[in-house]
Amino acid sequence: MSHDKAPHTSSSLHDLARKATHSPKLLTKAEIIQLADHVLKGGEHASEFEKEVAKKARHNPEGLEENEITALGKKTLSA
Repeated sequence: MSHDKAPHTSSSLHDLARKATHSPKLLTKAEIIQLADHVLKGGEHASEFEKEVAKKARHNPEGLEENEITALGKKTLSA
């Protein structure tokens, strides 16, 4: 019987956030939305800019600029 654990959700989110800060244009729509959901869920700690970017990402993930995707990644890493 194997005692290997499945990857923890927070570690995959951490990896996704690192990808957003280093290679923002390589993220898929679903990955951007996942980051946006995380930022919105912890909204009391997000700045107004981060909240607006997250809301924008929920409606149009393909319309985000690199710096906006990076901001979502940085916010996720700092949480």
